[in-house]
Amino acid sequence: MKWITREKAKVDRIACPWLISRFVDRNAEFLFVAKEEVIKAAEREHAIPFDAPGAELFHYEENGNEYVSFDAIIRKYKLADPPLLELAKIVRGADASIPDAPAESAGLEAAALGFREIAKDDYENMKMQFPAYDALYAYCKGKIAGKSKLEHAGR
Repeated sequence: MKWITREKAKVDRIACPWLISRFVDRNAEFLFVAKEEVIKAAEREHAIPFDAPGAELFHYEENGNEYVSFDAIIRKYKLADPPLLELAKIVRGADASIPDAPAESAGLEAAALGFREIAKDDYENMKMQFPAYDALYAYCKGKIAGKSKLEHAGR
């Protein structure tokens, strides 16, 4: 499938392709276009728009809380992997103004801004950042496993 979003990606627009390619569509093709062209180009290219105004897979509010496009994809595709849900908190904190954002969110946002500056385009940005998301996902797996061990030990 083709997926399309806004160009000059930072956090959510790199996190979403990582999420899609790892958990939704292993053969995904991504397109990046100007903000005002996303919906029109999606129709023309038969692509699924994300992280763009007017797209189903975009930021939303629920019970007074702000969620990002990464969350919208998790919700739509009913992804329930605990480490992935932990990673979603980090992405949300890096991409939205939420209270009590995880400490890791600030580092993710800083790295994403840096990658955007050094990448020649959005495709190179994805290529450079995907290993960071793989590492954060592994970190979240360990974090979840550590919690389980502590809970199991009665702490």
